[in-house]
Amino acid sequence: METLSALLYLVASVCFIMALRGLSSPETSRQGNFFGMAGMTIAVLTTLALPIVQSYWMIVLGIAIGGGIGYVIAKKIEMTALPQLVAAFHSLVGLAAVFVALSAFYSPEAYGIGVPGAIAKGSLVEMALGTAIGAITFTGSIVAFAKLQGLVTGKPLVFPFQHHLNAALGVLTILLIVWLVQSNSSVAMWIIVLVALALGFLLILPIGGADMPVVISMLNSYSGWAAAGIGFTLQNNLLIVTGALVGSSGAILSYIMCKGMNRSIFNVILGGFGGDSGAASSAAGGGERGTVKAGSPEDAAYIMKNAQSVIIVPGYGMAVAQAQHALREMADLLKKEGVEVKYAI
Repeated sequence: METLSALLYLVASVCFIMALRGLSSPETSRQGNFFGMAGMTIAVLTTLALPIVQSYWMIVLGIAIGGGIGYVIAKKIEMTALPQLVAAFHSLVGLAAVFVALSAFYSPEAYGIGVPGAIAKGSLVEMALGTAIGAITFTGSIVAFAKLQGLVTGKPLVFPFQHHLNAALGVLTILLIVWLVQSNSSVAMWIIVLVALALGFLLILPIGGADMPVVISMLNSYSGWAAAGIGFTLQNNLLIVTGALVGSSGAILSYIMCKGMNRSIFNVILGGFGGDSGAASSAAGGGERGTVKAGSPEDAAYIMKNAQSVIIVPGYGMAVAQAQHALREMADLLKKEGVEVKYAI
């Protein structure tokens, strides 16, 4: 059974790799989605067939509840709300990593990593990192969702010495992990959770709503690394491979998006684009401001009506600004003037 499960996990891993390859192009994206669904189905069924699974009723109940909620949300969600939906789902991935790590910490004998109070040091490091990254992903994704949904202002929320506080919390997290490894203390574990939750809020608050797509991509990467860390704790090769795939692909995508938007990848990771004091003070309300010129779809159409062809490249910024209706109105006006309107994806 162990050999068969390892083989099936390998097949699932290949499916996930093919899914990423398919999603790299619009022409093959549908096929990529099918590979991803097939890989996840194989992974779930293989895990349920393992002899360590003793009871199925709670698993089936959880799948039914989660699947039902996911189905309803997927049917009702509008295309323009997909960015915040992805952010919300990322938060659940991070929270799941925290729960799994806490489960392994309090019941290590079930995972073969020791007994309470005497857990293997390597496993403690893995579960501590998975917990910290998962907690950061959870609260950071909640902030991203709230900004995209308009529940809080999309403006960067900054305050004095914000980056110093983030750095201090990061150093504190490392020290807490050292304490945990040396003492097996449950107090250290829970403080890691609390500090990481606070750090997730503070890292995302300084980033403006229009830049949230890059943040969501980076949070996706975080969720992958959290899963990989927990995979080492659980000694689950599939979780390690899948987490590494999500983590690396999310990081690469974030870097590509940052290059395209002329942003610094380090500012994304460290909490805030253009983290210099000048940018921060300007975002907070001080500093020099430019002149904003507002215009209607009719104004934009009037400016471009003399063109023979207009190509529109929609991006996440359009969805964040809820500008798709105005864009459609402008396109209709241009078509009435005989202008050829095309969309580049």
